[in-house]
Amino acid sequence: MIEPVSARQQRAFSFQARADIDGAVEGYGSVFGVQDSYDDVVMPGAFAASIAAHRAAGTMPAMLWQHDANEPIGVWSEIREDDNGLYMKGRLALATGGGSKAYELLKMGAINGLSIGFMTKSAEWNTETGVREVREIELWEVSLVTFPANTAARVTAVRAADIGKITTIRQAETVLRDAAGFSRDAARAFVAQVKRIESDERDAREVERVGTAALGLLATLNFRR
Repeated sequence: MIEPVSARQQRAFSFQARADIDGAVEGYGSVFGVQDSYDDVVMPGAFAASIAAHRAAGTMPAMLWQHDANEPIGVWSEIREDDNGLYMKGRLALATGGGSKAYELLKMGAINGLSIGFMTKSAEWNTETGVREVREIELWEVSLVTFPANTAARVTAVRAADIGKITTIRQAETVLRDAAGFSRDAARAFVAQVKRIESDERDAREVERVGTAALGLLATLNFRR
């Protein structure tokens, strides 16, 4: 089943950064065919349309620090898909405080993560594996991050359009993760609690219905001594 999704999301991957003396950095913003902690697998070709759009517009995804739009730290100069994933190469702005800090931390090995900020344009659920295969991505930015699994909030609200697409428990968990910023465990716990509440309410309604029916029956009976 094809599932278009438009919530803002982030995914992080570890990489071996090379911080040259002139501030050059490179690594993979995404790796193909690897199931991540959100039960997503990015498929080869997922970035092709976004890369083509950037080239046509003469733009590149932003290079940010920890997904902070107010803290650009350099520019990406090369982006392409290869057999491994989304390869990125760029240069830190060493004359700025943010770029210089990132450079020093990269050299020390204090950070080693790249994380993409994107919107999923198309995804398909694989019923055999139970994972969501991401087919097309609109890439906004690629950040240097402290942890290879960044838990920063992704968006601030669940859109009504996303809710309307939910037909399974797994999809509900995915919307909570991608649109509401829940962790995987928190999303599962939330859905489980909703199911328990629904079950309790259904049981309570059944008890009330049976009680009402019993009282109605008693009212119609004509007891004789």
